Amino acid sequence: MSTVVVLGTQWGDEGKGKVIDYLAAEADVVVRGQGGNNAGHSVVVGDQKYALHLVPSGILNPKATNVIGNGVVFDPEGFLKEVDGLVKRGVSVDSVKISDRAHVVFPYHREIDRLAEEARGAEMIGTTKKGIGPCYMDKVERSGIRVCDFIDPEVFEPLFRARIAEKNKIIVSIYGGEAMDADAMVEQYKVYAEKIKPFVDDTSLLVYNALRSEKKVLLEGAQGTLLDLDYGTYPYVTSSHPTSGGFTIGSGIGPNEISTVVGITKAYTTRVGKGPFVTEQDNETGDRIRVAGNEFGTTTGRPRRCGWLDTVMINYSKRVNGLTCIALMLLDVLTGFETLKICTGYRYNGEIIDSFPASLKKLAECEPVYEELPGWTEDLTGIDSFDALPENAKRYVKRIEALVGLPVSIVSVGPDRRETIVRDAIY
Repeated sequence: MSTVVVLGTQWGDEGKGKVIDYLAAEADVVVRGQGGNNAGHSVVVGDQKYALHLVPSGILNPKATNVIGNGVVFDPEGFLKEVDGLVKRGVSVDSVKISDRAHVVFPYHREIDRLAEEARGAEMIGTTKKGIGPCYMDKVERSGIRVCDFIDPEVFEPLFRARIAEKNKIIVSIYGGEAMDADAMVEQYKVYAEKIKPFVDDTSLLVYNALRSEKKVLLEGAQGTLLDLDYGTYPYVTSSHPTSGGFTIGSGIGPNEISTVVGITKAYTTRVGKGPFVTEQDNETGDRIRVAGNEFGTTTGRPRRCGWLDTVMINYSKRVNGLTCIALMLLDVLTGFETLKICTGYRYNGEIIDSFPASLKKLAECEPVYEELPGWTEDLTGIDSFDALPENAKRYVKRIEALVGLPVSIVSVGPDRRETIVRDAIY
């Protein structure tokens, strides 16, 4: 059995898209199991860059089936725009399958997301305003609309009109916004429903049958462990579970079907939005990392906060995800630093702790305990073997392995698919 989970061990934006794209070249099925188009994967192939949001990264492998699972909240308008962009670039989308159990994001979700975020004022979470949270709220409240009902005209229209009426009360009475046009939305989304109908399938069954046929299945994560609804830095988190347990629910397979869990880890740490960040470098060092790593959001363009690698966080992710190996990304970004730092623990109230606290108050009061290593000046671009890396770069990687107790099976030394050193086979 070859079922591989690829997930982020930090706050997302770790470079999952590249590893997923690399592994998808061998996969038979690639599954997206959570989140929505609030996330983005950047994939570089040759001189072409693809920004993917809902469509799984396996779309660039013509042999792979690409599944948008039931755990995803599905934005039809965003999906159709993304598909249109891919088709215009010569990429076939015939392999895409959308779960009939996925919940649908509508314009009222986006409007409530925007209004709620603005109403929070200084306490705003930093949402992308894509309607993801409000859609998941409807799902949990059992008032959502699933894809299977969305594509059934007899079921959809009366259900949709009832939901619009409910949401308009919230928009107008609570937030002081303007009521949305029900008739216009109904007509627009009827058109969308017809367009997505050919993509819809029972994807849980599809993935199950692939596993029974000994196919290689890749489960791709969006966001990162520290954005998990339960295990992240709540409330500055996403509305789903970008952890290995979340992917089994979001794709419709059992946990015993997973053979490998790859934790994607930047050679440093970044995050977008608010919340404590123990190793943040709000200074020249952080600026230097941001520019060298092009640390700006794929979906939003927002500059990311940057800091040194935090192995307290990685070990936490190892525990809650059952990681089996690490893929270390963007090692080339650290080229030129005379000294590198790795956080090995937190100092809290005069004591050293090595666990990641739930309390944001406690986390904000933690100070990093650093270990320093010598840097390197050699250009890593084009290096295709671990042995060919500069000695100090190899030392940095090996020290990470020792601190987290996992092999670094993949090392990325550039954005292109070819700039990837595979030390251990994943499948």
